[in-house]
Formats: sequence, structure tokens, C-alpha cells
Amino acid sequence: MTQHHIAIVDDHPLFRDALKQVLATSFADLRLSEAGSLEELSKILNEGDVDLVLLDLSMPGVQGYSGLLYLRSLDPGIPVVVVSANESPSTIRRCLDFGASGFIPKSSPVPTIQKAIAAVLQGEIWAPADGDMDLADAPDTAALVERLSTLTPQQVRVLMMLGEGLLNKQIAYQLGVSEATVKAHVSAILQKLHVESRTQAVIAVKKIESGEFGDIKADSL
Repeated sequence: MTQHHIAIVDDHPLFRDALKQVLATSFADLRLSEAGSLEELSKILNEGDVDLVLLDLSMPGVQGYSGLLYLRSLDPGIPVVVVSANESPSTIRRCLDFGASGFIPKSSPVPTIQKAIAAVLQGEIWAPADGDMDLADAPDTAALVERLSTLTPQQVRVLMMLGEGLLNKQIAYQLGVSEATVKAHVSAILQKLHVESRTQAVIAVKKIESGEFGDIKADSL
């Protein structure tokens, strides 16, 4: 039997331990890694061989869907299942829009978690059966989702930091790059998102954090 390598990303050690126990007793041949931040996850991914990432939406330094967006841009070939306490249909739908292969509510019973992970490992898409996700998207919402998906991992990080109100020199310091590099990333972000200013880019990232896309004006993006 092929060994599967699953990475659990959650900033709560107790939840990571509980999920590890569920997985260890559910699958015969399994390698588990855990991370409390996206930085720790990046190190795990650099080692390769990760078959699935279980990702919490809300962690320090990460809000809304920005963590999922960053992870999908970092390695789009690795399936990501969001494991979250936010079980609203709009949240589940948006996670799938941003490229998640599944969504597991943290309140799910163990058999459901087992079934969901097994399905995704087999290449399927998993979502709660009782969630009504038949939500109509405005054209500008779909356009923003598509544009955000074109950002590189570093551009996603810069966009997240813009949303925190950081200046170019502060972003450069945190990323260990030059201010000129940050300026180039900002220019690329504005171009890809079809916005003209950092302010409009920040509005976009706030929409990522809140998941409220409905009132974004197409002519401003």
C-alpha cells in the first residue's frame, strides 16, 4: 500500500493532536506532519512528497481566504482540504472557488472526517452534503477570484502585508528583499487585479479576508 503524507496546518496544538489521532487510527500507512503557521508549512512542502494539506482558515497573520490563496499559489498540485469552525455555505463555496479540494467542518463526526479525507486522496472533491452552496455570483466576483488566482506566492504575501498597512520598506524587511523588489511586486499586483492604487488593492484583500465579494464594483477592478 502506498504511504500517504498529510500535513496538518492549525495553530491550536490540541486540535492538531486530535486530528492526528483520528488519521492515525483511520489509515494503515500514513505519514503525518504538522505546522502551526504557513511559514512552518512552507518548510514541510520544501521537503516534498506531501499528498494532502489540511488547512485551518484562521491563524495568526492569516485572515479569511488569504492563507488558502497563498497555499494554492505556492503549489497548486497539492490538494488542500479546509478544516474550519466556520460552516456557512458561503464560506464552503468560496473555499472551493479558491481551489480547495474539500471542506470539513470542525464539528464533523470522526466517520465523516475519515470519509472526506479518503475521498480527496482518491482525487474527488468533498463538501458537506447538507450545505446549500447554490449561490449566485456576480460577474465581478468571479472575475476577482480568477485574477487573484494568477498571483505568485510572493505577490500573495505582499498583498496580505499591504492589507496590514505595512509600508514597502517594512514589507522588504520582513521578506528579506529590496524595496525595489517590493515595488515591482506591487506593480504586478495592481496590474493583475486591474486596480490603479494600493488603496484599491487593499480593498480587494479586505474582501478576501471577509469573504464579502458581492459589492465589489467591476469598473473599479
